[in-house]
Amino acid sequence: MAREVGWVRIGELARATGTTARALRHYEEAGLISSQRAPNGYRIYDERAVVRVRNIRYLLAAGLTLDDVRVFLPCLDGDVAAAPPSDKGLRVALERLGVLNERIAAQTEARDRLEAALRQATGGRIRPVA
Repeated sequence: MAREVGWVRIGELARATGTTARALRHYEEAGLISSQRAPNGYRIYDERAVVRVRNIRYLLAAGLTLDDVRVFLPCLDGDVAAAPPSDKGLRVALERLGVLNERIAAQTEARDRLEAALRQATGGRIRPVA
């Protein structure tokens, strides 16, 4: 006997996943989740969306963008962290890692230049705040 699917309102989904209703609407606009309208006009989601949203948040926290997350659509309803990565998923993750490394290097250079300028301007008296 198949289990009947339950529905949750946007606020309930937000609370269950530690996100905001605004973020959920953004994920929906990006095509990562979908909703229906209840008779009263409220946006409702299949209760299984909890897993999908948690996986989206996991991938975003890992540094991926919403566009990157689209590559993982086929596996967002399962255990993304434990699933073996696809070649395309690995390629996207490696590309994003390269972008993040470039940004970190640029920020490190900017910080070092600012720190040197501060040291020079103050005769070394002011130490940067960590």
